[in-house]
Amino acid sequence: MSNLENKRIVLIVSGGIAAYKALELVRRLRDGGASVRVVMTEAAQRFVGQLSFQALSGEPVHTDLLDPAAEAAMGHIEIARWADGVVVAPATADFLARLRAGAANDLASTICLATSAPILLAPAMNQQMWQNMATKDNVATLIKRGLRSVGPDSGAQACGEFGPGRMAEPVAIAAALADLFVPQTLSGIRVLVTAGPTHEAIDPVRYLTNRSTGKMGFALAQAALEAGAEVILIHGPVSLSAPSGAAAIAVVSADEMFHAVMENIKNIDIFISCAAVADYRIESPATQKRKKNDTSLSLTLTPTRDILKSVTAQSMPPFAVGFAAETENLLEHARSKLERKSLDMIAANQVGVKGLGFESSDNELHVLWKGGQQHLAKAPKEVIARQLVGLIARVHGQKES
Repeated sequence: MSNLENKRIVLIVSGGIAAYKALELVRRLRDGGASVRVVMTEAAQRFVGQLSFQALSGEPVHTDLLDPAAEAAMGHIEIARWADGVVVAPATADFLARLRAGAANDLASTICLATSAPILLAPAMNQQMWQNMATKDNVATLIKRGLRSVGPDSGAQACGEFGPGRMAEPVAIAAALADLFVPQTLSGIRVLVTAGPTHEAIDPVRYLTNRSTGKMGFALAQAALEAGAEVILIHGPVSLSAPSGAAAIAVVSADEMFHAVMENIKNIDIFISCAAVADYRIESPATQKRKKNDTSLSLTLTPTRDILKSVTAQSMPPFAVGFAAETENLLEHARSKLERKSLDMIAANQVGVKGLGFESSDNELHVLWKGGQQHLAKAPKEVIARQLVGLIARVHGQKES
């Protein structure tokens, strides 16, 4: 969070129940050394009072576009010019739609139009509203225009429904905002990231797979983009949208992922192998659906090709980063894999623990490389990804120098 030191942040709070979380965000930003000015929409003021934000930020709260006391000096322009960064948290469906349309009918939307500072969006809304094509199109358009987005998370919602649409946690938003000011440590660097599971067909209906959601790999691709890299993302079957700016290649099986990696690895500087590629595939998948009966079913499995070893076995391999998902003897197995596969770095994570790794929004990594190691404490995967990419950039730079 040191990147927030002495930064001037405008926090725009729009009208959603997640507005209460923005209070914690102010505290996080202040703890990071930032100065914060809060702008509230009319609807936001119905959820949280101005005094709470004023007490936490130490600054008056701004609400009116035509504030007589401020407009003598064109107050809305002054706030827009003052900002080093703008964050909208929560960013409701309505605010996103007005922002895409270029509306300027209140102070919050006017500041977004008038500022030259980077803008970060933290969407928050009902899960059905988030998944509506109108909202998806609005967000995609805003990202294409250069705005950044963090979240939303998935989970229980105030309306009683469950699904994507919860505003990202304040710690994740603060970290994403801090990354707006990250030096471009991977500028000019070409990065290939693999993510997600693979599906190994048993028959046209069934397949073997694992619990990977792809969230860690997608977060790494996003973090590499933020650090200035040119990114190729090769991913298995997931329900995530690829980060804007990454060249995404979708595959299904381990064999397809192998071919996609080997076809794109030329001229790659850094290879991050985060995908949970199946170790085995069905030797002879059935061409028709297997019918259930009362007898046991035996499947013959054959090893899949080792993508990591194939990459590091090249005459001029890229800087190779592997992952080790382990249920026991974490560091011992990670060190063995680091040496066995001739890796430059390995990120080991404990799986089978509730709240970490697969099917979780959080992760914790023990990162090892030749001559060093570092523990990345439990945090949202987006935060862990940015920390790991920063570490990769540093160690890669040392190797190249």
